[in-house]
Amino acid sequence: MEDLIIEATRSSPEIRFDAAARCLMLRGESYPENAAAFYAPVFAWVQALLDALQPGESVEVELEIGYLNSSSTKVILNLLDLLDLAARNGASIRVTWRYDPQNETALECGEDFSEELTAVEFRLVELEARP
Repeated sequence: MEDLIIEATRSSPEIRFDAAARCLMLRGESYPENAAAFYAPVFAWVQALLDALQPGESVEVELEIGYLNSSSTKVILNLLDLLDLAARNGASIRVTWRYDPQNETALECGEDFSEELTAVEFRLVELEARP
C-alpha cells in the first residue's frame, strides 16, 4: 500500500498517511470548494488500510484542524464514523485532536466529534505555545 501525501493549500489541509506505520495526519484549515471530492482519496486510502489491517495492529490518527466549514465537518465526521465502525469490529484506533488553546471553536469541534464516537479512543490535546 502506498503512502498518501497531499500538500496543504490555502483552503485544504496537509495530509500525510503513512501506510507502514498505519498513521494518518491531517493538519491545517479545511474549506475546499468541494469537500467530498477533495476527501474522496482520503476515504479510499483509509478504507484500503482498514481492509488490510491484521489482528493486533493499530491505527493512529492525528487531526490538527483549526477551521472547518460545514461540508468539511460532515466529511470528517463520516471519516471518524468509518474509523469508529472498524473499532467496534475489533480494530485498535486512537484519534488525537490537537487544538490551539486560543481557538475555542476548534476545541468545541473536537469535543463534538468525540461525543459521536463509541469505540475509538479519542484524545483532546492542547497545542503548546509556539515562540
